[in-house]
Amino acid sequence: MNGIGWISSNPELWGALLYVLAGQFEHAGVLGDIVVRSDQASVAHELGGNPDRAVAAPRNTLQRQLLDGLRYLVKNELKLNQPDASDGWITADAIWLVSKTVSDRLRAHLLSQGIEGVPDRNSTLFNVFQDNGLIVANPAGKAIWDAEILSPTGWKNAFTFLRVSPSLIWAAGEDRPEPFGGSVQVLNEEAAPAAASEAQEEKPSLTAGGGDAVAAEPQGDEPASDHGPQPDEVDDTDYLLDLMDMRDAPTNSVPAPAMPAASEVEAQSDTAATATIAGPIGDTLGHLFMHWLKVGVGTHKIIINDAKAKVHTVNGTAFLVTPEIFRRYAQEHPTLFSARAGEGQPWLQVQKSFEKLKLHVKKSNGHNIWTCEVFGPRKTKTLKGYMLKKPGDVFTTEMLDNPNLKLCESQDDH
Repeated sequence: MNGIGWISSNPELWGALLYVLAGQFEHAGVLGDIVVRSDQASVAHELGGNPDRAVAAPRNTLQRQLLDGLRYLVKNELKLNQPDASDGWITADAIWLVSKTVSDRLRAHLLSQGIEGVPDRNSTLFNVFQDNGLIVANPAGKAIWDAEILSPTGWKNAFTFLRVSPSLIWAAGEDRPEPFGGSVQVLNEEAAPAAASEAQEEKPSLTAGGGDAVAAEPQGDEPASDHGPQPDEVDDTDYLLDLMDMRDAPTNSVPAPAMPAASEVEAQSDTAATATIAGPIGDTLGHLFMHWLKVGVGTHKIIINDAKAKVHTVNGTAFLVTPEIFRRYAQEHPTLFSARAGEGQPWLQVQKSFEKLKLHVKKSNGHNIWTCEVFGPRKTKTLKGYMLKKPGDVFTTEMLDNPNLKLCESQDDH
């Protein structure tokens, strides 16, 4: 009996094969799972699993931007091979980077360059690293390594690491730091738990029925905002899907720029900071946030009225989508919150400080959060956010309203 004959004699196996051949893997049981996993592995290898592909990828692709950002951090910003606590250690055959530190710093660096599409969650970012061959997987096939550092001075500590090949950072013949004089001892080689990456991330917000963002606590007799927690990743994906079919309608969108050179970014930022008046002057998180927001919009690092935008023009003023715009600020400035670990989630600290500036329009019931409907050909969804009193606090020129958004409540009610 040949192979086909043998398979056809087993109705369950034959049915699974037919489902696979028809592309209906969800009905093919274990066989469908095997095919899907094999296909994913093949795609990851062919489209980016080889680090040489990342080097050759166009500069405006995320995989190349991740590689360039990682090289920049290792060569210019990260503290390496220190006698005690460091951001990473270099051995003869590997660069051991503290997983949460390098992920937070890389995300902040890319966002500050105006690059969109950087994963919010470190666990997702680790997967992107691994799929694109930017890191070396542990023996269990996971991104995270558990290892202990032993310094020549006697200092030692254990961390969770991302392991990077030195050849990915430095070209052949390029000067590189001397290897670490101590040792890096891998722990639990057989199974470094994936949970290690999750444990160091800040906990995501919980989901409430309305999907609103958490508001600042009321100050004095100021009423609390009318919104509950909002999940981390829902808006970005749904929002993009909703607006992807709206390209025929005229919008005021500003396209995300390709990643410029570091020198160009610094010069552009300095010019913008000097040429714009970024809201009220002060040094609270709220003041710093508004300065960052206006400079970012003015230099097009923060896009507006776009599928991925967290700032829109509605009813002649700026509409700030919450909590996403505050989360982005926190992600770009992780060092601001290192000493504020016990004060709550970083983005929520920024939002509370912003509310104290009283730059936003309140509703007639005293609540802070407004709702906008997003209209698309397939469905309508809503966004929650703050309406600013003065569009000039964000925009340096007059902007037309986003035709795809409509305020659900009239501003006449505030």
